[in-house]
Parts: sequence; structure tokens; C-alpha cells
Amino acid sequence: MNAFIRIGQVRVLGALALATLLSACGGGQTPPVAQGSPETSGQGAAAAGGDGGQINGAGATFPNPIYSKWFSEYTKSHPDVRINYQPIGSGGGIRQLTAQTVFFGATDGPMTDDQLRTAPGPILHLPTVLGAVVPVYNLPEVTAELKFSGPLLADIYLGKVKKWNDTAIAKENPGVKLPATDIAVAHRSDGSGTTYIFVDYLSKVSPEFKQKVGVATSVNWPVGVGGKGNEGVAGVVKQTPGAIGYVELIYALQNNIPYGSVKNKAGAYLKASLESVTAAAAASAASMPADFRVSITNADGKEAYPIASYTWILLYQSPTDKDKGRKMVAFMRWAITDGEAYAKDLGYAPLPDSVVKLEQDALGKIQVQ
Repeated sequence: MNAFIRIGQVRVLGALALATLLSACGGGQTPPVAQGSPETSGQGAAAAGGDGGQINGAGATFPNPIYSKWFSEYTKSHPDVRINYQPIGSGGGIRQLTAQTVFFGATDGPMTDDQLRTAPGPILHLPTVLGAVVPVYNLPEVTAELKFSGPLLADIYLGKVKKWNDTAIAKENPGVKLPATDIAVAHRSDGSGTTYIFVDYLSKVSPEFKQKVGVATSVNWPVGVGGKGNEGVAGVVKQTPGAIGYVELIYALQNNIPYGSVKNKAGAYLKASLESVTAAAAASAASMPADFRVSITNADGKEAYPIASYTWILLYQSPTDKDKGRKMVAFMRWAITDGEAYAKDLGYAPLPDSVVKLEQDALGKIQVQ
């Protein structure tokens, strides 16, 4: 059985998947908060000090399922280590880390040079796993799996393709009876690494999209309604007939939302899978930059899924709290070795061995003495 499909057996984010925050409409529900989190304890999501030794982090929703699993499992064998993580989006994680209101951040889009210069000290990007962003849609009358090319997705998000029976969609899906339904575009309303991955890909395949929208964790969308977090976009799509959105694969599977295959650089239509994401990472692993800031969207290779990415935990190279620094370094060494065993069942591809070796060396540069 495909490792990505087995995700249905894993109970993660069950409550979050039912919650949507529609920033454009002001509707939705607030996702439930884990017990002991800053929201329930009154400390505030970003509290970094005075927490009795708790290590607080914030950032990307993309890896939240596996981070939740990792923190839970690690605490079982290391009861003195308590890690609290708030999935507020990559942009929020970067801002809070820069303000030093959390001990670590998490992002799916690497920090820019300007962001790194603004930070009060050197920040390391530490890859954790790889995942895929998929185009999800809500067309109850269509039972066939839809296919999308990059330029087609770009034109939908530019507002140029407005109906599901547009000739551009029909051309990619010969023989499929498409409804004359308006396309309801859904996108992220918050600063998002998932958005970064998606627009990074679209900008590589559509010069017009690159010029008009560009690449960032937060962009000015020409059309559409926003949802907060991957769970928010999944909720918008699931509740809106005719909708299309983009989410990390686990959120499509958890919410039982159809998602399409995407045409890769070699011309093959591929659905996101463990194998196709691993294939996308293969080329980059051999030429990984020293700072680990790399894009693998639109990768070479017939078997490579085109909207794939690493995701990173962000740590200061010289943390002010050395005890927490030592604990986080030990946790990261566990996560990228023993912790990778949980990746496949949660819909992520584990790190290539060569990247793990490079990261072990990078962790040795964190000053914890």
C-alpha cells in the first residue's frame, strides 16, 4: 500500500482538519489548542522565558503533524524535555524567532538574506523532512482524477481561467466531462511556507505569474478567498463546491478531498507520493548548499513530483539559553535519525542520508557551552 495512503490510519490533526478560518469572510472556527500550550496557560503563544524550562517554538503548519508526533514520542523517553509548538504559519514563525519570543522557528520557505540580516544573531536552517503540496478541488460531479500543468494552475490563480469547463482545463483532461461551474479559488491568508512552495513552483513555470505575483511566504493574490493554515484552505475547499486550493498532502488525505496530478518538468503527470517526492530531492542532495536553503520545485527527472520541498527548523547558532540549546540539539539529532522512521506513515519523505550527515555536522556548530 502506498505509504502516503496509510496516513488515513494515523490520527493527527483530527480536530484541526474540521476547523477553518476564512479571513476574507470572517467566518470559521478557531482550531482547538493542545493542553499545556501558551494559549491554555495564559502565557501567550510566543512566550520564551519564565516557562519553567519549556521550549517554545512556532511556525509552519506544513510539518505540524510530524512535529507533533516527534515532540510527543521524544518526551516519552526524555521527560525532562518539554517542547511546545504553535503552527501559526512560516511567516509568523520567522517573525517570532527574529523577535526572540520563541526559542525556535519553523518554515517551509527559507528565510531571505534580508531577513537573516535583520535577525539579532546567525540563524541555522535545519531540514527535517520533505513533503508535497497538492492542488485540491471540490467537484462532486467529476469522478475522474483531474490533471493540471503548472501554467494552467498559474492561469487559474491569476484569474484568467474562470470556469471548470474552460478549454485550458479540458485540454489537460481529455474525455472528462467538466461542469460549467465557476472556479472558486482558495489560498492562504497568513504568511505561509506552503504558499512559498506553491508560488515558487508557479513562478518557475509561468513568467507572467512571477511578474504579477512573485515568490514570498505572503503574496497579493489577484483572485480568491483566504483560509488560515493548511487546515483553513482545506476547509474552504471542502465546504465550497467548485473550489480549488493548495495544501500539504496530509491535509488532503485527512479531509478526504480529491487532489490532482501535476505535470512535471519531464512532461509526466504525477500524483504526490513518497517515491515522487524522494525523486525530487535526489538531485538536490548531491549539491546541497552549506546553509541548506534550497528549492526543489520543478525538479529534473521523469519520476519527480514538481511541487515538493524540504521544511526547516530554525535555530540561533548561539542561543542565549544554553540548556535549552543543548536539549534542542539533542532532539534534532534524534529527529533526523530515529525520528525519520515516523515520516512515511505521516505522508512525508525522510531526509536523504547525505543530507542527514551534513546536518549532523551543522548541529555541531551550535554554541551550547
